[in-house]
Amino acid sequence: MGANLDLIRATYEGSSSEENGRNLLAALAPDAAWTEAEGFPYAGTYVGADAIISGVFRRLATEWTGYRADVHTYLEDGDRVAAFGVYSGTYKATGKSMRANFAHLYLVKDGKIASMTQYVDTAMVQKALEPAGR
Repeated sequence: MGANLDLIRATYEGSSSEENGRNLLAALAPDAAWTEAEGFPYAGTYVGADAIISGVFRRLATEWTGYRADVHTYLEDGDRVAAFGVYSGTYKATGKSMRANFAHLYLVKDGKIASMTQYVDTAMVQKALEPAGR
């Protein structure tokens, strides 16, 4: 396995979510672009670590209980690394849990994450966001 794959793997498979977060921050290029899929609650592109943390990860940590991204497969193709897995968690506002398949496609340049594009089964996520009775 290559260095690019190892870099990405460390952001998912640390000993704790805090370690994964530290590894991600260390891996992000200063102008990294992080794109969350249309239909995902945090859809859009965030540029730079501060925007990525506040726009995505802080919200995941505060709006969900037990939110996880468990990867089952990594693929490396030169400067691109893909991670495939399953999200799970419970949305605090509705109390509804979800499981959704995802793929994350990373572009690595000079040993740093230049970009990440998320592909996800947003229908499964949206069900957790809907109030009970809908």
